[in-house]
Formats: sequence, C-alpha cells, structure tokens
Amino acid sequence: MAPSKQDKMAKIKFGTDGWRAIIAKEYTVENVARIASGTAIWLKSNFQEPSVVIGHDCRFGGEMFAETTSKVMADYGVKVFLAKDFVSTPMISLGALKLNASLGVVITASHNPPSYNGFKLKGNFGGPLLPAQVQEVEDLIPDTNTTDLESIRFEDLVSKGTIEYVDLEQMYLDHVEANFDMEAIRNSKMNFAFDAMFGAGQSVMRRLLPDITFLHAEHNPGFEGRAPEPIHRNLEEFSNVIRLSEGEIDCGLAVDGDADRIGLYNSKGEFVDSHHIILLLIKYLVEEKKMTGKVVLAFSVSPKVKKMCEAFGLDYRIVQIGFKHIAGYMVEEDVLLGGEESGGIAIKGHIPERDGIWMGLTIWEFMVKSGKSLELLIDEVYEMVGAFKFERIDLHLEETDKVRIMQNCSDNKYKQFGSYKVENVETIDGFKYYFSNDEWVMIRPSGTEPVLRTYAESSTTEGAFKILEEVHQTIKNS
Repeated sequence: MAPSKQDKMAKIKFGTDGWRAIIAKEYTVENVARIASGTAIWLKSNFQEPSVVIGHDCRFGGEMFAETTSKVMADYGVKVFLAKDFVSTPMISLGALKLNASLGVVITASHNPPSYNGFKLKGNFGGPLLPAQVQEVEDLIPDTNTTDLESIRFEDLVSKGTIEYVDLEQMYLDHVEANFDMEAIRNSKMNFAFDAMFGAGQSVMRRLLPDITFLHAEHNPGFEGRAPEPIHRNLEEFSNVIRLSEGEIDCGLAVDGDADRIGLYNSKGEFVDSHHIILLLIKYLVEEKKMTGKVVLAFSVSPKVKKMCEAFGLDYRIVQIGFKHIAGYMVEEDVLLGGEESGGIAIKGHIPERDGIWMGLTIWEFMVKSGKSLELLIDEVYEMVGAFKFERIDLHLEETDKVRIMQNCSDNKYKQFGSYKVENVETIDGFKYYFSNDEWVMIRPSGTEPVLRTYAESSTTEGAFKILEEVHQTIKNS
C-alpha cells in the first residue's frame, strides 16, 4: 500500500451518530479512505476472518464513496458484501446480522442537509456500533490516507470474490413479509400515503405497497434543497396532500434520508410526534400482541411514556440522547421498545436499530387490525396518560451565547422562566426543568450542529409554545 503524497489532514471525530461533513470540503475520497483504513485495522484486530457489509443512501457521490470504502477494506484483506444500488440504514444493520458479518458501514448523512454526507458504523448484532468500539475505530484512523486507490482495480476485487454484491433490499422485503400481515394492510379499506423525502425508503415501499399515495419517491440527491428530516416544517406539502384528500388518506408516513427515522400524519394532515408514536407502539405491542420487556427512552422523551409503562407494569430506563445508548440495552437485555424524541424508534422482534418504515408498518397494522382511525387510537392513549402536546424549537445562536446559557444551566441559575416556576430539574443529558401541571421544558446543545435545542410539553399546543417563548426570553436576557 503506497502512501499518497499529502499533508497531514484534520482529525476525524465521530459524533452522536457517525461522522458527517460537507461533500468536497471535508467529505472527500481521501478522508473516506482514511476512515475505511482505521475501520479495517480495527476489524483485523478484533475478528479472525473479518467481513463488512457496505452500502450508501441516495446522497450525491454515495456509490463512489461506498466503492472507495470497499476498495480500502478489500485491500486490507477484509471480505466485503456491497449492497446493490442505494439502501436504507436498517437494511445494512439487518444485512450485518443475517450475513454474519463483523460490521456494517453506511455512507449516509441521515437527515442532514443535502450538502453533507457521512459514515455510520453498525455492529454485528444489527444496530449502531457501541460507543466504546466507535472510539476504538476513531483512535485508529490514520492522519493521512496511505492506500493507493488508483492502483486498485475494483473489477478485479469483484472477480476474485473479495467484494461480493448482495441484494439487501430483497433481504429486507422478505423480513417484512415474514413479520407483518401485509395482505391485511394491502387489502384494507384504509388508504395510506408515503413521503420518501427523496430518500432510501422509496424503492422498498413501492415494492411493498405499490397502490398507496407516494410523494418525493424518486431519485434526487439535492432533496429540492431541503434537509430530509421528517419534521413538520419539512413536510408541509405532504401534510397538505393529506389534508386536501378530505379524509381519503387515513394516515401518512414519512421517513428521513436513510429511512431510520419516522414522521407521521393523521387523516387531517396533522403531525403526530414521536412521543405519541412511542405510546401507540407500546399499547399495540402489550395489549394486542401480548409482548413484554423493558422500555428504554432517550432523556428528551415525554414522561407520559413512563406513566404508560407504570400502568402496564413495564420496567423503563432513561438514557442519554443518541440511539447508540439505547442499542446497548437492546443487545444485552429484554427490551420491548427503545425510542428517541427525534423519530428514532426500535421494537422487539426486529433488530436493535431505528427503522422508520418498520415503525410505520406497525402503526398501519395496528389501525387495520383494530379498524380504528389514528385519531381514535390516540384518544385511547390519552385515556391512559392524559392529553398533551409537544413542541421543539432549535435556537441558532452565537457560540458565546450558547456557552453562556449552558453555563447558567450548570450553575443552577434558572429558578423561574417568566411565569413558570421550576419545581424539579433532571440533568441526564442537558437540563430538563419541570413545572406544575405536568408541564416541562428541556435545554440541550446539539452534538452535531451549532444550535441550542429547546423542547416543551403542555396540555395544549399554545401552552407548549408559551413555555418556549418565556424560556427563550429568559435565557437570552440572562
């Protein structure tokens, strides 16, 4: 392996969910090759006959970066299973498990803006590689790329069998058919819609449910200039399509760029957040499917879930934000559901991995089997835990202001936000301030972006926004 003539490059650090950077700036072939080298060295140190499943989503340059990763891995003597065409992140995780591979690698920047791409690591158990192992890989990434990529012929590696193409989409389809009553969903009188957000979920959903309504289910690596994150401000066109159908569409499912996060809409085109989805899933799994297990939640999830767990007699645990913290429990313990506020949810009977399509199909199966609308199912959830609304606003601040506000939180300076008196504070990951009447606010700096995240819950949407308004006023002026 001849070294390339190149100056020492910047250190590469993995964030909350992999490494992400702007394409053609930090995200280059040389830097991807460096990460692939560190990953290959880690694989050879930890496995006698290392193998890796590699795939890419719909982002610009995905195929080139996946082939670069494959060439480097193969050059190090690692067996490569390379996905045909674009795939979702859950397909890579499932492939790593079913092919008994040592690791999975996804070339994706998930829900980030179209100028980004990224590099995610997946464990052989079918979920995010655990934090300690990610750190080991990061520590092995060389300062420069030492693989002479030009001298490696991709076709030769394929003909030798060092790189082998695999159909991960078909594997995923078979897995879905074996675990859902797809005929009941297909033959139901209910009508569904799917917004692929130009992401990697488009092809598999067309094959599973060709007769539903589709939006943004074609290849467009620019995502029409919008980040493929399934939150309402990015899905207003989808919301309008459902609303204007005047009840013809019973439920709409949206997933992010690599299809591991979920967004959901009721028949009125109203956004249904992850807290409600988590509650619906627990209710279906426990009451209808008679399943049990622990519930593991990220710190930003609504305390209403704790209330439902207590009603069903389920153990629950609150962990730091980042699905990798949930996955560890799903691997080691009997976990019914693991969930995050940001749309990443996993359930028992699948892999310990976020999967937007899997969660959406579970909700649709719940609707079809019960014969009830999503609105009615949510009303039944409210009967158990009480009605609530959740809102989140990301504040784009100067770094000095962000640091000042977080220092004030650490120093316990916020005893009151306007008319809201703090009754209790939790600090598992960020700062969660509880008020009376089951209302709360949370303040947390993003791990991947220059923003301060603020979350609030109240019995009404107006109440949640009022909390955020008074909190923002307090922290900006403190």
